[in-house]
Amino acid sequence: MERMATVAIVGRPNVGKSTLFNRMVGGRRAIVEATPGVTRDRNYGTVQWRGRAFLLIDTGGFEPRTPTPIVERVVEQAQLAMEDADLILFLLDAQEGLTPLDEEVALLLRQKTEKRVVLVANKVDTPKRDPHAAEFYRLGFSDVFPASAEHGTGVGELLDHLLGLLPPPEKEEAAVKAVTIAVIGRPNVGKSSLVNRILGESRVIVSPDPGTTRDAIDTPFTYEGQRYVLVDTAGIRSKSQISYRVEYYSVLRAIKSVERCDVALILLDATDDVVRQDARIAGIAHEAGCASIVVVNKWDLVEKSGRVGDQHIGRIREKLGHLDYAPVLFVSAVTGQRVVKIFGAVERVLKEGDRRIPTSELNQFVDKVVTEHPPSAPKGRQIKIRYATQLGCRPPTFGLFTNAPQSISPSYARYLVNRFRDTYGFEGNPIRLRFRGGRSRTGSD
Repeated sequence: MERMATVAIVGRPNVGKSTLFNRMVGGRRAIVEATPGVTRDRNYGTVQWRGRAFLLIDTGGFEPRTPTPIVERVVEQAQLAMEDADLILFLLDAQEGLTPLDEEVALLLRQKTEKRVVLVANKVDTPKRDPHAAEFYRLGFSDVFPASAEHGTGVGELLDHLLGLLPPPEKEEAAVKAVTIAVIGRPNVGKSSLVNRILGESRVIVSPDPGTTRDAIDTPFTYEGQRYVLVDTAGIRSKSQISYRVEYYSVLRAIKSVERCDVALILLDATDDVVRQDARIAGIAHEAGCASIVVVNKWDLVEKSGRVGDQHIGRIREKLGHLDYAPVLFVSAVTGQRVVKIFGAVERVLKEGDRRIPTSELNQFVDKVVTEHPPSAPKGRQIKIRYATQLGCRPPTFGLFTNAPQSISPSYARYLVNRFRDTYGFEGNPIRLRFRGGRSRTGSD
């Protein structure tokens, strides 16, 4: 497998960095909004072009004239991205022309990095694309490319140029497929702190202000030979609390991150009660079909007395009843307490999700549990489950063929799920049952 080179996109706010990121990655991975400062953390994506692949990093806008704590941390994140990168794309707005802030960013690039810098004059949408780009040569960089990230004009030529500048691919030993882990939860429960603790560095911004993380931030890393992608997501608020457009898209992106992950770490606050929104977030993971682990953060702030851990688990099981199959871990992102146990739990639930039951054994099991407790017969008609087969893994999914699929009640489906779990475990994974009969079929979880 080739070790990928890395390219970072930098520039002042609102010049189109996230639009270019989305264009080059090939999807709406970063939030695009006319409001300056939408992107705050580093966002990673893989660009595939002419048989080559490289890692692209989207960064927050440089605002050296606005030295607030959050802006200072945005600049720090961008500088870390430049350190990671083999090549830097310095994006400017050709419609606005060269600004004093662009000149400040250019000075910072010359002072802080020795990496090759390619200037991209964005928003050049006319057929004759060069004239607006010429003035950017005044910044002292040799490469200036006119392009339109929104329309794609000039992006192919830019990508061709980048491939010529990137270091040649290096071969590394074949590695197993990366495991994607999404960290989800309400705002301010410590998601970014946990991500930074796992990574061992300040990879995402941590702030006491709820809503600091807006995008779903992908960060690849390796632990004990296993490749992972850790996704820090925006805090998921209830719909009534989503007061502005950016946060709406942040929540939507968090939900999409759960749908593409292998494991969801559902983060709770040990100092707070389990509330309805926690249950809703847990439901998102359940419906997505990914494996789930409940991680109770800030455990260092809880007074330890009696059976406090069992009491917490009891409340969690009561409030998150539909996630009773998920293991519960108590950690502290601040102190690092028990954080390493997350990796063992991740491997365990993935292994459980990959479990397969031989068809003959499965049918013997289904015959036994149905005989012990047959489904109720509507209008005197006996319901028979004639055959069972495993349809897939992650999540474990089973097809049950019956003479009356529409007549299987939700309560009976829950009975079957519970018996599956009692016998085979499937810890951390939702179990899907698909009832089928001829051309008619229904599904139940």
